[in-house]
Amino acid sequence: MPPNKSYLFSSESVSEGHPDKVADQISDAVLDAALTQDPNAKVACETLITRGLVVVAGEMTAKASLDVPKIVRETITLIGYTDRDSGFDVAGCRIENVMGRQAPEIGSAVEQANGEIGAGDQGQMFGYATDETPELMPLAISLAHRLVRRAAELRHSGRLPWLRPDGKSQVTVRYDGGRPIFVEQILLGLQHSPSVSEKEVREAAIREIIESVIPPGLRSPSIDFIVNSSGSFTTGGPEADTGLTGRKTIVDTYGGSCPHGGGCFSGKDPTKVDRSASYMARYIAKNVVAAGLARRCTVQLSYALGRPDPLSFMIDLHGTGQVDEERLVSAAREIFPLTTRGIIQALDLRRPIYKQTAAYGHFGRELPDFTWERRDRAEALGAYFGQK
Repeated sequence: MPPNKSYLFSSESVSEGHPDKVADQISDAVLDAALTQDPNAKVACETLITRGLVVVAGEMTAKASLDVPKIVRETITLIGYTDRDSGFDVAGCRIENVMGRQAPEIGSAVEQANGEIGAGDQGQMFGYATDETPELMPLAISLAHRLVRRAAELRHSGRLPWLRPDGKSQVTVRYDGGRPIFVEQILLGLQHSPSVSEKEVREAAIREIIESVIPPGLRSPSIDFIVNSSGSFTTGGPEADTGLTGRKTIVDTYGGSCPHGGGCFSGKDPTKVDRSASYMARYIAKNVVAAGLARRCTVQLSYALGRPDPLSFMIDLHGTGQVDEERLVSAAREIFPLTTRGIIQALDLRRPIYKQTAAYGHFGRELPDFTWERRDRAEALGAYFGQK
Protein backbone atom coordinates (compact mmCIF):
# COMPACT_ATOMS: atom_id res chain seq x y z
CA MET A 1 0.00 0.00 0.00
CA PRO A 2 1.17 3.60 -0.55
CA PRO A 3 2.98 4.81 2.59
CA ASN A 4 0.80 7.93 2.94
CA LYS A 5 -2.47 5.98 3.03
CA SER A 6 -4.49 4.78 6.01
CA TYR A 7 -5.52 1.15 5.62
CA LEU A 8 -6.29 -2.09 7.44
CA PHE A 9 -4.14 -5.22 7.11
CA SER A 10 -4.93 -8.67 8.53
CA SER A 11 -2.87 -11.79 9.18
CA GLU A 12 -3.90 -15.15 10.60
CA SER A 13 -2.22 -17.91 12.54
CA VAL A 14 -3.36 -21.40 13.50
CA SER A 15 -2.71 -23.57 16.54
CA GLU A 16 -0.52 -26.65 16.74
CA GLY A 17 -3.76 -28.68 16.72
CA HIS A 18 -5.01 -27.32 13.40
CA PRO A 19 -5.13 -30.32 11.03
CA ASP A 20 -2.70 -28.78 8.53
CA LYS A 21 -0.26 -28.01 11.34
CA VAL A 22 -0.60 -31.55 12.69
CA ALA A 23 0.45 -32.75 9.24
CA ASP A 24 3.39 -30.32 9.18
CA GLN A 25 4.58 -31.49 12.59
CA ILE A 26 4.40 -35.16 11.59
CA SER A 27 6.38 -34.46 8.41
CA ASP A 28 9.05 -32.57 10.33
CA ALA A 29 9.14 -35.22 13.07
CA VAL A 30 9.91 -37.82 10.39
CA LEU A 31 12.61 -35.52 8.99
CA ASP A 32 14.14 -35.00 12.44
CA ALA A 33 14.20 -38.76 13.08
CA ALA A 34 16.02 -39.32 9.78
CA LEU A 35 18.55 -36.53 10.45
CA THR A 36 19.19 -37.92 13.96
CA GLN A 37 20.43 -41.16 12.40
CA ASP A 38 21.91 -39.67 9.21
CA PRO A 39 22.72 -35.94 9.00
CA ASN A 40 22.99 -36.30 5.21
CA ALA A 41 19.49 -37.77 4.87
CA LYS A 42 17.48 -36.62 1.85
CA VAL A 43 13.85 -36.33 2.84
CA ALA A 44 10.69 -34.96 1.26
CA CYS A 45 7.87 -36.11 3.55
CA GLU A 46 4.19 -35.32 3.04
CA THR A 47 1.40 -36.15 5.48
CA LEU A 48 -2.37 -36.42 5.10
CA ILE A 49 -4.47 -36.77 8.22
CA THR A 50 -8.23 -37.25 8.37
CA ARG A 51 -10.82 -39.17 10.40
CA GLY A 52 -9.12 -42.32 11.64
CA LEU A 53 -6.32 -42.25 9.06
CA VAL A 54 -2.79 -40.89 8.65
CA VAL A 55 -0.94 -41.31 5.36
CA VAL A 56 2.79 -40.55 5.31
CA ALA A 57 4.17 -40.33 1.77
CA GLY A 58 7.12 -38.92 -0.10
CA GLU A 59 10.75 -39.76 -0.73
CA MET A 60 13.68 -40.57 1.53
CA THR A 61 17.24 -41.70 0.95
CA ALA A 62 19.02 -42.17 4.27
CA LYS A 63 21.08 -44.53 6.38
CA ALA A 64 18.23 -44.74 8.83
CA SER A 65 15.54 -47.10 10.03
CA LEU A 66 12.42 -45.25 11.13
CA ASP A 67 9.39 -46.48 13.07
CA VAL A 68 6.99 -44.14 11.28
CA PRO A 69 3.80 -45.24 13.10
CA LYS A 70 5.51 -44.60 16.45
CA ILE A 71 6.66 -41.15 15.30
CA VAL A 72 3.12 -40.33 14.13
CA ARG A 73 1.42 -41.43 17.35
CA GLU A 74 3.93 -39.66 19.60
CA THR A 75 3.58 -36.41 17.65
CA ILE A 76 -0.22 -36.44 17.72
CA THR A 77 -0.32 -37.35 21.42
CA LEU A 78 2.00 -34.48 22.37
CA ILE A 79 -0.25 -32.06 20.51
CA GLY A 80 -3.16 -33.25 22.66
CA TYR A 81 -5.32 -35.48 20.48
CA THR A 82 -5.92 -38.62 22.51
CA ASP A 83 -9.37 -39.83 21.48
CA ARG A 84 -12.13 -39.13 18.97
CA ASP A 85 -13.88 -36.68 21.32
CA SER A 86 -10.76 -34.50 21.43
CA GLY A 87 -10.55 -34.44 17.62
CA PHE A 88 -8.59 -37.59 16.70
CA ASP A 89 -8.36 -41.16 18.00
CA VAL A 90 -4.58 -41.58 18.10
CA ALA A 91 -4.67 -45.12 19.49
CA GLY A 92 -7.24 -46.51 17.08
CA CYS A 93 -6.24 -44.74 13.88
CA ARG A 94 -4.80 -46.46 10.80
CA ILE A 95 -1.34 -45.33 9.69
CA GLU A 96 -0.08 -45.93 6.17
CA ASN A 97 3.61 -45.41 5.42
CA VAL A 98 4.20 -45.14 1.67
CA MET A 99 7.58 -43.41 1.68
CA GLY A 100 9.80 -44.35 -1.26
CA ARG A 101 13.34 -43.61 -2.40
CA GLN A 102 14.44 -40.34 -3.98
CA ALA A 103 14.73 -40.42 -7.77
CA PRO A 104 18.35 -41.19 -8.76
CA GLU A 105 18.50 -38.23 -11.18
CA ILE A 106 17.66 -35.85 -8.35
CA GLY A 107 20.13 -37.55 -6.02
CA SER A 108 23.03 -37.19 -8.45
CA ALA A 109 22.09 -33.57 -9.19
CA VAL A 110 22.19 -32.71 -5.49
CA GLU A 111 25.23 -34.65 -4.27
CA GLN A 112 27.68 -33.90 -7.05
CA ALA A 113 30.94 -35.73 -7.87
CA ASN A 114 33.03 -32.61 -7.14
CA GLY A 115 31.69 -32.42 -3.60
CA GLU A 116 29.39 -29.50 -4.34
CA ILE A 117 25.71 -29.58 -3.40
CA GLY A 118 23.25 -28.66 -6.11
CA ALA A 119 19.89 -27.16 -5.23
CA GLY A 120 17.31 -29.86 -4.55
CA ASP A 121 14.67 -28.12 -6.61
CA GLN A 122 13.97 -25.07 -8.71
CA GLY A 123 11.96 -22.07 -7.58
CA GLN A 124 12.00 -18.65 -5.98
CA MET A 125 12.23 -17.91 -2.27
CA PHE A 126 11.49 -14.75 -0.27
CA GLY A 127 12.66 -13.33 3.03
CA TYR A 128 11.34 -10.27 4.82
CA ALA A 129 12.02 -8.07 7.83
CA THR A 130 10.48 -4.90 9.21
CA ASP A 131 11.12 -2.78 12.28
CA GLU A 132 7.45 -2.96 13.35
CA THR A 133 8.29 -5.35 16.20
CA PRO A 134 11.39 -6.12 18.31
CA GLU A 135 11.79 -9.44 16.49
CA LEU A 136 11.66 -7.54 13.15
CA MET A 137 8.44 -9.19 12.00
CA PRO A 138 5.17 -7.66 10.76
CA LEU A 139 2.95 -6.74 13.70
CA ALA A 140 -0.19 -8.60 12.60
CA ILE A 141 1.40 -12.04 12.15
CA SER A 142 3.51 -11.59 15.29
CA LEU A 143 0.41 -10.96 17.42
CA ALA A 144 -1.59 -13.69 15.67
CA HIS A 145 1.09 -16.26 16.58
CA ARG A 146 1.23 -15.02 20.16
CA LEU A 147 -2.54 -15.41 20.57
CA VAL A 148 -2.66 -19.08 19.53
CA ARG A 149 0.52 -19.85 21.48
CA ARG A 150 -1.06 -18.31 24.58
CA ALA A 151 -4.13 -20.50 24.10
CA ALA A 152 -1.90 -23.58 23.84
CA GLU A 153 -0.07 -22.60 27.04
CA LEU A 154 -3.37 -22.27 28.90
CA ARG A 155 -4.51 -25.66 27.59
CA HIS A 156 -1.29 -27.55 28.36
CA SER A 157 -1.00 -26.00 31.84
CA GLY A 158 -4.58 -26.94 32.72
CA ARG A 159 -5.56 -23.34 33.47
CA LEU A 160 -8.36 -23.60 30.90
CA PRO A 161 -9.00 -27.36 30.92
CA TRP A 162 -11.93 -27.13 28.51
CA LEU A 163 -9.71 -25.90 25.68
CA ARG A 164 -8.94 -28.41 22.95
CA PRO A 165 -6.07 -28.42 20.44
CA ASP A 166 -7.62 -26.87 17.33
CA GLY A 167 -7.77 -23.12 16.91
CA LYS A 168 -7.17 -20.05 14.80
CA SER A 169 -6.46 -16.37 15.26
CA GLN A 170 -6.68 -13.33 13.02
CA VAL A 171 -5.40 -9.84 13.79
CA THR A 172 -6.35 -6.68 11.89
CA VAL A 173 -4.00 -3.71 12.21
CA ARG A 174 -4.59 -0.12 11.11
CA TYR A 175 -1.68 1.53 9.33
CA ASP A 176 -1.18 5.24 8.81
CA GLY A 177 1.80 6.73 7.01
CA GLY A 178 3.18 3.23 6.52
CA ARG A 179 3.34 2.54 10.27
CA PRO A 180 1.07 0.38 12.47
CA ILE A 181 -1.11 2.53 14.73
CA PHE A 182 -3.72 0.29 16.39
CA VAL A 183 -5.07 -3.22 16.49
CA GLU A 184 -8.63 -2.79 15.23
CA GLN A 185 -9.94 -6.36 15.44
CA ILE A 186 -9.12 -9.71 17.02
CA LEU A 187 -10.70 -12.93 15.77
CA LEU A 188 -10.25 -16.16 17.74
CA GLY A 189 -11.55 -19.62 16.96
CA LEU A 190 -11.06 -21.92 19.97
CA GLN A 191 -12.03 -25.58 20.03
CA HIS A 192 -13.62 -26.40 23.38
CA SER A 193 -15.37 -29.06 25.40
CA PRO A 194 -19.19 -29.24 25.17
CA SER A 195 -19.27 -28.71 28.94
CA VAL A 196 -18.49 -24.99 28.66
CA SER A 197 -20.90 -22.30 27.43
CA GLU A 198 -20.24 -19.91 24.55
CA LYS A 199 -20.38 -17.04 27.06
CA GLU A 200 -17.70 -18.64 29.25
CA VAL A 201 -15.48 -19.25 26.22
CA ARG A 202 -15.77 -15.64 25.10
CA GLU A 203 -15.11 -14.17 28.54
CA ALA A 204 -12.08 -16.40 29.15
CA ALA A 205 -10.70 -15.77 25.66
CA ILE A 206 -10.80 -12.00 26.19
CA ARG A 207 -9.49 -12.10 29.76
CA GLU A 208 -6.85 -14.84 29.54
CA ILE A 209 -5.72 -14.64 25.91
CA ILE A 210 -6.46 -11.32 24.19
CA GLU A 211 -5.82 -8.99 27.14
CA SER A 212 -2.69 -10.97 28.02
CA VAL A 213 -1.23 -10.58 24.52
CA ILE A 214 -2.42 -7.21 23.17
CA PRO A 215 -1.04 -4.24 25.19
CA PRO A 216 -3.70 -1.65 26.14
CA GLY A 217 -1.88 1.11 24.27
CA LEU A 218 -2.03 -0.90 21.06
CA ARG A 219 -5.79 -1.48 21.17
CA SER A 220 -8.00 0.81 19.12
CA PRO A 221 -10.67 2.62 21.17
CA SER A 222 -13.22 0.77 19.04
CA ILE A 223 -11.43 -2.59 18.99
CA ASP A 224 -13.69 -5.50 18.08
CA PHE A 225 -13.32 -8.95 19.65
CA ILE A 226 -14.82 -11.90 17.76
CA VAL A 227 -14.66 -15.28 19.51
CA ASN A 228 -15.94 -18.42 17.73
CA SER A 229 -17.87 -16.51 15.10
CA SER A 230 -19.98 -19.58 14.22
CA GLY A 231 -21.04 -20.12 17.85
CA SER A 232 -19.78 -23.29 19.52
CA PHE A 233 -16.64 -25.07 18.30
CA THR A 234 -16.67 -28.55 19.82
CA THR A 235 -15.80 -30.68 16.80
CA GLY A 236 -12.31 -29.87 15.57
CA GLY A 237 -8.99 -31.31 14.51
CA PRO A 238 -8.82 -34.07 11.90
CA GLU A 239 -12.28 -35.22 13.01
CA ALA A 240 -13.64 -32.04 11.39
CA ASP A 241 -11.15 -31.22 8.62
CA THR A 242 -8.50 -33.03 6.63
CA GLY A 243 -4.94 -31.82 7.17
CA LEU A 244 -2.15 -31.67 4.60
CA THR A 245 1.52 -30.77 4.82
CA GLY A 246 2.40 -27.36 3.41
CA ARG A 247 -1.05 -25.82 3.28
CA LYS A 248 -0.31 -22.97 5.71
CA THR A 249 2.64 -21.30 3.97
CA ILE A 250 1.49 -17.75 4.69
CA VAL A 251 1.05 -18.59 8.38
CA ASP A 252 4.53 -20.12 8.31
CA THR A 253 6.12 -16.96 6.89
CA TYR A 254 5.02 -13.30 7.09
CA GLY A 255 1.23 -13.31 7.15
CA GLY A 256 0.96 -11.96 3.60
CA SER A 257 3.17 -8.91 4.18
CA CYS A 258 5.53 -9.93 1.39
CA PRO A 259 5.44 -12.25 -1.65
CA HIS A 260 5.73 -16.01 -1.24
CA GLY A 261 7.67 -18.30 -3.52
CA GLY A 262 5.08 -21.07 -3.36
CA GLY A 263 7.09 -23.93 -1.87
CA CYS A 264 6.37 -25.16 1.64
CA PHE A 265 9.01 -25.95 4.26
CA SER A 266 7.94 -28.87 6.44
CA GLY A 267 9.19 -32.36 5.73
CA LYS A 268 12.08 -31.14 3.55
CA ASP A 269 15.77 -31.60 4.32
CA PRO A 270 18.01 -28.52 3.84
CA THR A 271 19.16 -29.43 0.33
CA LYS A 272 15.64 -28.41 -0.65
CA VAL A 273 16.11 -24.70 -1.22
CA ASP A 274 12.39 -24.07 -0.75
CA ARG A 275 13.32 -24.32 2.91
CA SER A 276 17.01 -23.49 3.30
CA ALA A 277 17.11 -20.53 0.88
CA SER A 278 13.97 -19.08 2.48
CA TYR A 279 15.77 -19.24 5.81
CA MET A 280 18.81 -17.52 4.27
CA ALA A 281 16.59 -14.84 2.70
CA ARG A 282 15.11 -14.07 6.13
CA TYR A 283 18.62 -14.02 7.63
CA ILE A 284 19.76 -11.44 5.08
CA ALA A 285 16.64 -9.28 5.40
CA LYS A 286 16.75 -9.33 9.20
CA ASN A 287 20.40 -8.30 9.32
CA VAL A 288 19.77 -5.48 6.84
CA VAL A 289 17.07 -4.02 9.09
CA ALA A 290 19.05 -4.76 12.26
CA ALA A 291 21.97 -2.79 10.77
CA GLY A 292 19.72 0.25 10.35
CA LEU A 293 20.08 0.19 6.55
CA ALA A 294 16.29 0.16 6.05
CA ARG A 295 13.02 -0.06 7.95
CA ARG A 296 11.68 -2.75 5.60
CA CYS A 297 13.52 -5.27 3.46
CA THR A 298 12.40 -7.98 1.04
CA VAL A 299 14.92 -10.47 -0.36
CA GLN A 300 14.29 -12.79 -3.31
CA LEU A 301 16.50 -15.70 -4.35
CA SER A 302 15.92 -18.20 -7.14
CA TYR A 303 17.56 -21.55 -7.92
CA ALA A 304 17.63 -24.34 -10.51
CA LEU A 305 17.70 -28.04 -9.71
CA GLY A 306 21.29 -29.24 -9.54
CA ARG A 307 22.92 -25.80 -9.64
CA PRO A 308 24.65 -24.66 -6.44
CA ASP A 309 24.49 -20.88 -7.02
CA PRO A 310 21.35 -18.77 -7.18
CA LEU A 311 20.08 -17.73 -10.59
CA SER A 312 18.95 -14.37 -9.22
CA PHE A 313 19.24 -12.27 -6.07
CA MET A 314 17.17 -9.15 -5.41
CA ILE A 315 16.78 -6.78 -2.45
CA ASP A 316 13.88 -4.30 -2.20
CA LEU A 317 13.97 -1.71 0.60
CA HIS A 318 10.50 -0.34 -0.19
CA GLY A 319 11.66 3.27 -0.23
CA THR A 320 12.88 3.05 3.38
CA GLY A 321 16.55 2.41 2.63
CA GLN A 322 19.58 4.42 3.70
CA VAL A 323 21.80 2.81 1.04
CA ASP A 324 21.70 2.00 -2.67
CA GLU A 325 19.99 -1.35 -3.29
CA GLU A 326 22.45 -2.48 -5.99
CA ARG A 327 25.38 -1.84 -3.64
CA LEU A 328 23.51 -3.68 -0.92
CA VAL A 329 23.18 -6.74 -3.16
CA SER A 330 26.96 -6.62 -3.75
CA ALA A 331 27.58 -6.33 -0.01
CA ALA A 332 25.25 -9.21 0.78
CA ARG A 333 26.97 -11.42 -1.79
CA GLU A 334 30.25 -10.85 0.06
CA ILE A 335 28.86 -11.29 3.56
CA PHE A 336 26.31 -14.11 3.16
CA PRO A 337 26.98 -17.49 1.48
CA LEU A 338 24.35 -18.19 -1.17
CA THR A 339 25.32 -21.62 -2.53
CA THR A 340 23.32 -24.58 -1.29
CA ARG A 341 26.30 -25.93 0.64
CA GLY A 342 27.15 -22.46 1.98
CA ILE A 343 23.65 -21.92 3.30
CA ILE A 344 23.54 -25.33 4.98
CA GLN A 345 26.90 -24.78 6.65
CA ALA A 346 26.35 -21.15 7.67
CA LEU A 347 22.99 -21.89 9.30
CA ASP A 348 23.99 -25.36 10.57
CA LEU A 349 20.92 -26.95 9.03
CA ARG A 350 21.82 -30.65 9.07
CA ARG A 351 20.43 -31.10 12.58
CA PRO A 352 17.11 -32.49 13.90
CA ILE A 353 15.67 -29.04 14.70
CA TYR A 354 12.67 -28.88 12.43
CA LYS A 355 9.65 -30.17 14.34
CA GLN A 356 9.73 -27.04 16.53
CA THR A 357 9.47 -24.87 13.41
CA ALA A 358 6.25 -26.55 12.27
CA ALA A 359 3.86 -24.56 14.48
CA TYR A 360 3.71 -20.84 15.35
CA GLY A 361 5.89 -19.67 12.47
CA HIS A 362 9.34 -20.38 11.10
CA PHE A 363 10.37 -16.74 11.59
CA GLY A 364 10.38 -14.25 14.44
CA ARG A 365 11.15 -16.70 17.25
CA GLU A 366 14.68 -16.02 18.45
CA LEU A 367 15.40 -19.54 19.70
CA PRO A 368 18.93 -21.02 19.83
CA ASP A 369 18.22 -23.50 17.02
CA PHE A 370 16.71 -20.84 14.74
CA THR A 371 20.07 -19.70 13.37
CA TRP A 372 18.42 -17.67 10.61
CA GLU A 373 17.08 -15.32 13.31
CA ARG A 374 20.54 -14.21 14.43
CA ARG A 375 21.65 -10.61 13.88
CA ASP A 376 25.35 -11.45 13.85
CA ARG A 377 26.12 -10.05 10.38
CA ALA A 378 24.49 -6.66 10.89
CA GLU A 379 27.79 -5.13 11.99
CA ALA A 380 29.55 -6.37 8.84
CA LEU A 381 26.79 -4.91 6.68
CA GLY A 382 27.07 -1.57 8.48
CA ALA A 383 30.86 -1.56 8.12
CA TYR A 384 30.55 -2.13 4.38
CA PHE A 385 28.72 1.20 4.17
CA GLY A 386 31.05 3.01 6.56
CA GLN A 387 28.87 2.77 9.65
CA LYS A 388 30.58 2.48 13.03
